[in-house]
Amino acid sequence: MRSGELTRTGVKPYGPYYGSADATQLWLILLSEYWRWTRDDDTVRQLRDNALAALRWIDEYGDRDGDGYVEYATRSPEGLGNQCWRDSPDGVCFADGRIPVLPLATCDLQGYTYDAKVRLAELADGPLADPGLAKRLRAGAAALYERFNRDFWFPERGGYYAVGLDGDKNRVDAKTSNMGHLLWSGIVPPDRAEAVVRQLMSDDMFSGWGIRTLSRPSSSAAGCPRR
Repeated sequence: MRSGELTRTGVKPYGPYYGSADATQLWLILLSEYWRWTRDDDTVRQLRDNALAALRWIDEYGDRDGDGYVEYATRSPEGLGNQCWRDSPDGVCFADGRIPVLPLATCDLQGYTYDAKVRLAELADGPLADPGLAKRLRAGAAALYERFNRDFWFPERGGYYAVGLDGDKNRVDAKTSNMGHLLWSGIVPPDRAEAVVRQLMSDDMFSGWGIRTLSRPSSSAAGCPRR
């Protein structure tokens, strides 16, 4: 939801806009975090159907082609090309500036999905009292962990995660701040976490004021402004 002239005149679709590939996972994470702080079992039980519906969306609708990753592609001529937090038209690009073909599976979406499944398994073991669901979720999260760390990791250039996989399953090789989202999701192995931190705090990515969304070499090659 955004205000402003472009939204009011219909140039931008934010009045509000529901094209999001991450809100569902983040809602499950929020539900889990609320429960961890409050131990309010009753609220979690009341939202059981909502939580299961969110899980179904992740597995059946978020994963458009059945490859185990959540990806996005707009079906509307007025929709945004990018439906993750990097929602500008050139927000996801290759290191040389090429725009990848849709649908896109960005790395942060997979981290959120992993975190959401691990957390929902905890709720299934607790207030939801469904050990079978907990077992399935942990198995699914473990499979995603292995698959993700195989498909998204670049050992080159100091080691980093691709910003995403494009519609042809090519790794999108720009070095971006999306890696930072992965750290709190738990999907990064400890030995790779140190490499990710070094990347984020390097001169190419840390400006002194904060972490750039796109590394300086990538933004220069792409002709993009340094963000």
